Amino acid sequence: MSMNDPLGDMLTRIRNAVGRKKSKVSTPASKLRARVLEVLKSEGYIRSFSQIDFDNGKSEIEIELKYSEGAPVIREITRVSKPGRRVYVSVKSIPSVANGLGIAILSTPKGVMADHQAREENVGGEILCRVF
Repeated sequence: MSMNDPLGDMLTRIRNAVGRKKSKVSTPASKLRARVLEVLKSEGYIRSFSQIDFDNGKSEIEIELKYSEGAPVIREITRVSKPGRRVYVSVKSIPSVANGLGIAILSTPKGVMADHQAREENVGGEILCRVF
C-alpha cells in the first residue's frame, strides 16, 4: 500500500515512541526524512540517527531519541504542511514557535533548515513541521 504522507508518518512514529519512552524508533528511509532528522539532531532534539540498508534494496533509518532527566526532549512535534494543504511563508512571515523556545523546520530552495537559519539565509519556503 502506498503512503500519502511519509514525513507525517515519521513524525507520528517519533511522537508515539516518545509517549512510550522508547530509546529508539525506526522508519523507512528517504532523503527528506534524513534531512529533517539532520535538523533535529543539530538542534539537539534527538541523540542520533543511522541508515540501515537491507539486501532487497530497501533501507530504514533508526532514530535514537533523547531524554533529559527522564523527560523527553521533544514535547510536541506536529506536521504543518500536509499533502492536501501546503503552507508556504516568506522570510518576513516565518513563525516563531513557543516564543523562540521551539523550532519550525522549513524546506527552502537552499535546503531543509530550521527557522532561525532560514532567517539568517534570508529565504522562505514550505513549513514542514513544528517542534517544541
